[in-house]
Amino acid sequence: MQVTAPNLASDPAGHAPGGRHHALQAAIDNAVRDNQAPFMVGMTVNAAGVTFTGAAGDAAAGLKAGADTVFRIFSMTKAIGSTAAMILIDRGQLAMDTLVESVLPEFAGVQVLDGYDAGGKPIFRAPKVKATIRHLATHTSGIEYEIWRAEEADYLQRTGGAGVLGATQLKAALLSDYPMITDPGTRWGYGPSIDWLGLVVEQICGQDIMTFLRANLLGPLGMNDTDATVRADMKSRLATVGMRGADGAFSAFPVEPPVTVDAWGMGHALYSTPADYAQFLRMILNKGALDGKRVLSEAAVAQMLANQMPSGLSFQNLGSVSPLSANFNPFPDTAKSHGFGFMRVEADVPGMRRAGSVAWAGVCNSHYWIDPSSDIAALFMTQTLPFGEAPYMAAFEAFERAAHS
Repeated sequence: MQVTAPNLASDPAGHAPGGRHHALQAAIDNAVRDNQAPFMVGMTVNAAGVTFTGAAGDAAAGLKAGADTVFRIFSMTKAIGSTAAMILIDRGQLAMDTLVESVLPEFAGVQVLDGYDAGGKPIFRAPKVKATIRHLATHTSGIEYEIWRAEEADYLQRTGGAGVLGATQLKAALLSDYPMITDPGTRWGYGPSIDWLGLVVEQICGQDIMTFLRANLLGPLGMNDTDATVRADMKSRLATVGMRGADGAFSAFPVEPPVTVDAWGMGHALYSTPADYAQFLRMILNKGALDGKRVLSEAAVAQMLANQMPSGLSFQNLGSVSPLSANFNPFPDTAKSHGFGFMRVEADVPGMRRAGSVAWAGVCNSHYWIDPSSDIAALFMTQTLPFGEAPYMAAFEAFERAAHS
């Protein structure tokens, strides 16, 4: 096992090397030693800078894991796509309660699945409420992923749909493969809503989403290793995804965000590095600015972090119907809501994040959280499946407890 020592010199706040850094590195080392993951990279930051960087294991054959390792960040993309939409809201070009179909008329064709007729043909009805930008950003649009919703998995099987991860044309997949399972505003249901949100951004700005992001977010934040494609300079640093087998061992599992010809899905499309994503986390802690460059107003960041769900709704347990994921219900005894692009905890988690913290993750077990009250944000990242499995989540908890010690 190869281990990267904590980057103590990178702590601009002047924290002395000591117990906290050792505990963070120990959580990383133990995760690899105990086969909770084949490799791990962890980082903590505050508004002022990076406070810890550590890694253990090989991210690929002959590739030592580190902060510059390239990850398939999958649903960590959602925070980036949601921020793109918030930039437009901040500029007055969009509003949270804008109807989606007023920007994308084709969205009016997305209806509620209302069962099947005697011949097995799907029956649809118009939604009782028209979906808004807020519904998309909070996963209350009624559109859900097949990995965690049995009705959607059954629909794809009946209709032969590939879903967004098997799509070559994103727009066609969103329209044909993902009806609403419930009416907008009636349930938190995790799905490809942020892919639709990315299409909204493209329609309003008149650019493809990556051009918009490079000019308005990735470029200003210095996130030069974040892209929808693995550029030539990134290939040698790309990690391997491991799937845990019945014997507990990990074997290489070929999985990549799909190469789509018409648009990039802001729910899943990006590759990035821990060092790059840490810049995004620090921007949020700094209330929209980083190193003298402002990408969002303080008021816009406050909107992103606040609970934006329709009244009476809350985060729901993700019960898996796929071998790609375990059941996922973080902090089951803590009330959870959803901000503009993030899951949010509504109460302190003892020894861990505080009320108002936001977080999410990529399906290959790359996780982050942002705790504005404590001025702490962190990354705990590997590339494994199933998502959210118990061994990984135990390692994640140990790392977070060390971060907040």
